[in-house]
Formats: sequence, structure tokens, C-alpha cells
Amino acid sequence: MRRIIGVFIVVLGAMAMGSGSAAKPDEKTELLRVREAVWRAWFANDAKTLEQLVPGDTLVINAGQEKWQNQADVFKDAADFQAAGGKLIRLEFPRTEIQWFGDVAVIYSDFSYEIEENGKRFVTSGRATETFVRRHGKWTNPGWHTDHNGK
Repeated sequence: MRRIIGVFIVVLGAMAMGSGSAAKPDEKTELLRVREAVWRAWFANDAKTLEQLVPGDTLVINAGQEKWQNQADVFKDAADFQAAGGKLIRLEFPRTEIQWFGDVAVIYSDFSYEIEENGKRFVTSGRATETFVRRHGKWTNPGWHTDHNGK
């Protein structure tokens, strides 16, 4: 009987510490700050920030693109957006949920942004699933998948 109770306590403890466990409020704030920094760095072609937050092993799946992307593709797309005169007007995440797995967090979001290209404004909205990994005490964003509802 004691063995059964002991196993039950161990299982309950593992469940409490395991997948999907909540983070401290300051961890959540930091993670969401980094998530927004990645998006804003891409739109601004902030190569220094992108290099810090989007590691070499990045894998990206974007709606409407047949080829999956890597870090070099992400950097090139950011540079191309800026070179074409692209400008971020507004960025919002109206709904966000986070699952925590130790040094890994998965963020599920609805997003909306407005950009300006060639003097015209476009609004895009959709959903994103983003993976963040804490490496050497800092959050990085080595992968995401987005779908879009329009340009």
C-alpha cells in the first residue's frame, strides 16, 4: 500500500512539473517581450536582433510558401521587405496561449498587422504557432508556423 501511495505521489509530482506547466509572471512577460521583438525586428530588418533571437537551426513554415524556410531565408525576406520600402504600421496579438515545457515554450496566437508598401496599406491577420527555447539563459525563436487570412 505504501508503495502504491509513493508511486501515486511521484506521478502527481511529475504531472505538476511536466508538460504545459505554468510559468512565473516575469517569465511570461519576458517571453512575450521576446516574441514581439522577433516580429518587430523582422519588419525593421534589424539584423542584429534577428541574429540574437533567430538561431541557425531555425525552421519556418509560412502560409502560401511551398518551401520551408531556414534562418538565411528569414533574414533575406526581412531585408527584401525593407529594401522594397516596407514599413510596419501596427502589430497586435489579440489572443495568445502559452504551453511551457521547461526551457521550451510554445506560443499559439492570433495576430494582426498593418504594413505599408509602395504607398499602399495592407492588413494581414492569421494564426501563429511559435516555438521558443531558452538557450544560455536567453529565449530564442527557432521555429514557427503561420497561416494568413489575407495580405
